[in-house]
Amino acid sequence: MPGGKDALDRAIGAFLTARAAPAGPGLRAIAVDGKALRGSRPHVTGHVTLLAAMDHTGHVLAQRQVADKSNEIPAFRPLLDTLDLTGTVITADALHPQHAHGTYLRERGAHHIAHVKANHPGLFDRVRRLPWREITLDHYDRTRAHHRLEIRRLKAAACAHLDYPDARQALQVVRWRKDFTSGKLTIERVHLITSLPPGAVTGARIADWIRGHWKTENLLHHVRDRTFREDDSKIHAGHLPRIMAGLRNPAIGVHRQDGHTNIAAALRHQARDWRRPLAALGITG
Repeated sequence: MPGGKDALDRAIGAFLTARAAPAGPGLRAIAVDGKALRGSRPHVTGHVTLLAAMDHTGHVLAQRQVADKSNEIPAFRPLLDTLDLTGTVITADALHPQHAHGTYLRERGAHHIAHVKANHPGLFDRVRRLPWREITLDHYDRTRAHHRLEIRRLKAAACAHLDYPDARQALQVVRWRKDFTSGKLTIERVHLITSLPPGAVTGARIADWIRGHWKTENLLHHVRDRTFREDDSKIHAGHLPRIMAGLRNPAIGVHRQDGHTNIAAALRHQARDWRRPLAALGITG
């Protein structure tokens, strides 16, 4: 059934949404990010690519397959059509600051935070040439873990004439990373735009959302690759790669909602007693 895979992803997203704890006051962040299933590539067509909408707490709300010979851009709106976006902030990478996406999100009651890179040259040039040295620091964060030191600095500039729907601020994040093992120092500058007006939320909150988007790699992609060995899977017939990826989402999301941070350990715990996974899913005998 052509629509069967879409129905399965909708059902999984609805299940995880209903099972999640009620959202607290304020805006809720949702990351939109894509992942290629590299082990799914057969001899004729390319590998399957999935676009997911994931709550920043770590569970997938919606998922959609990117059409062959296309990219993530046409899948963005259909992916989010199934979700209630009122009171949300959608974070996305540099592929998605499309004018149609910005208009769509604002019409749906969502704010946006989008990375801007050279693939949008006019917008990128306008944002990166702002007088950042003269702009007051909004947030500063310093962490030391895993044999490295990280310093992150956020600046925000109110902008009324950015060429993007309802863009109210330009953002710059500068990250310093010092690896104590190798002694290597790296400095990275990232530019973003957002529809959040100045003063709507604190700089710390915006910085947390930006960092939360990058965490999708660890919360979802890394777990599916390392714990479930998704990229090593030899399943590539028909819709099976997407279906199996969809089934991994609740296996991760349910454990995260139950407070587990180590998904591999949680899976081992569940495997020791057949009643445990049934209880986690709310199925009782």
